[in-house]
Amino acid sequence: MTDLSATHVQHSLDVSPSLLPAALLRNDAEAIAAAHELAKAVRVNAAQRDRERQLPWSEIEQFTCSGLGGISVPQAYGGPQVSFATVAEVLRILSAADPAVGQIPQNHFGILHSLSGSASESQKTALFGSVLQGARIGNGGPERGTKNTLDLRARLTADGDRFLLNGEKFYSTGALFAHWVAVKALNDNGDQVLVFVKRGTPGLHIVDDWSGFGQRTTASGTVLLTDVSVSDECVIEHGKLVLMPNIQGAVSQLIQAAIDAGIAREAIDDSITFVRERSRPWIEANIERASDDLYVIADIGKLKLELHAAEALLRKAGRVLDEIAASPITEQSAARASIAVAEAKVLTTEVALQASEKLFELAGSRATLAEFNLDRHWRNARVHTLHDPVRWKVHAVGAYHLNGALPARHSWI
Repeated sequence: MTDLSATHVQHSLDVSPSLLPAALLRNDAEAIAAAHELAKAVRVNAAQRDRERQLPWSEIEQFTCSGLGGISVPQAYGGPQVSFATVAEVLRILSAADPAVGQIPQNHFGILHSLSGSASESQKTALFGSVLQGARIGNGGPERGTKNTLDLRARLTADGDRFLLNGEKFYSTGALFAHWVAVKALNDNGDQVLVFVKRGTPGLHIVDDWSGFGQRTTASGTVLLTDVSVSDECVIEHGKLVLMPNIQGAVSQLIQAAIDAGIAREAIDDSITFVRERSRPWIEANIERASDDLYVIADIGKLKLELHAAEALLRKAGRVLDEIAASPITEQSAARASIAVAEAKVLTTEVALQASEKLFELAGSRATLAEFNLDRHWRNARVHTLHDPVRWKVHAVGAYHLNGALPARHSWI
């Protein structure tokens, strides 16, 4: 395991030579194949890690070494630049095996996309290059105790030819595993900036205090920033993204939907396996196997239909983003992207919650025993789907189709 805490503060965006080497995947097919291969290893002890709250350090290192962390790096900067549909499929595959491993890099991918529209050429060259060399990006965005998720108290102030960063962040998914922590803050002009802080920089403290009952091993806890000194090359004018039509929010939401779809698929698969191998038939059914119960068969059929519908909308949303990203983005095309993803997110949320709860009704009392830890599916679905209220997505979809209203421009639609 790489000792990230030993990394010393740098005055540039150079990558620490202690990073583990990452493979370079060349195309979409290789990315999906690598995801399936990694998922096999990740699934083995996923239930135990959740039960004992063992952070997936080894699995995240395998993720990096596989080259999956670099799949969305643009071709102009040496990456394969796979499609958005492939990014979603990769995270769906990994999240079925362990949704913590799927969620930990969610901000890594979202931030990589945002760099294309906000970073300077030198910043893109350095950061994209660092990712291809094995660097991971974590999140230092949301804050607790503010009016809403857009309200920022973190501040970046000028200090001679450098800057000082101060603040406290929470829900910092990926930060504990990251080489770079990307922190949203306001500068002296009140503009939003995205500050890249190298792991090990004095004044940066990452606290593993995430206590959520689901997604237990994502370490989505606190980031403390006390007079963290950074150079201007580490400061990206992130706020200008909201001034122009973009698909940043849609990309972020596509990733969220992919994670939920993975949770749903694994919950259904575990339901099927348990009913086939362990459940006893109900006495009035007059059957030998629980899997021959007509009501169970019908419920599994309904779950599969709903899962396939959610996965189909997820794939469609990915294709819509690929189509829109290929041309100059307009207000209308950005809205179309957000609505396509919102439609997928509604269904992935609903099926993840329903499948993970229905599991126990179909599998029976024995499925509730701690030795199986099947409740992790519901806990993970319930916690992860709270990222943003799906009721507002339903409203956005209705307002768009009925009245032509364009959705808001932020990371949650």
